[in-house]
Amino acid sequence: MKQILLSIALIAGLVAAAPASAAECFADYKAKRDNPLKLHYGVMQLRGGCDRQSARAEVSARLQQNGWTLLNVMSVFGPEGLDGRRANAGRFYLRF
Repeated sequence: MKQILLSIALIAGLVAAAPASAAECFADYKAKRDNPLKLHYGVMQLRGGCDRQSARAEVSARLQQNGWTLLNVMSVFGPEGLDGRRANAGRFYLRF
């Protein structure tokens, strides 16, 4: 009986820890489109790694699918940084 309770407690602890390891991650970036030249600043939720190098590859690939070229990943941040960037990103807030 004691082993069953210990096993249940261990499983419950692992399940509770799972959302913490899958924390939300976002990047803000600048992109362009040619002919005619258009520029935009946007915010994107990342599906992969939460570092600038991983973000650059993911943001670039997702933008290219929509005809945009990544200029720069400005920063990588958690959900606490979303509110301050919403107004600046406008229609490119979590668009891609």
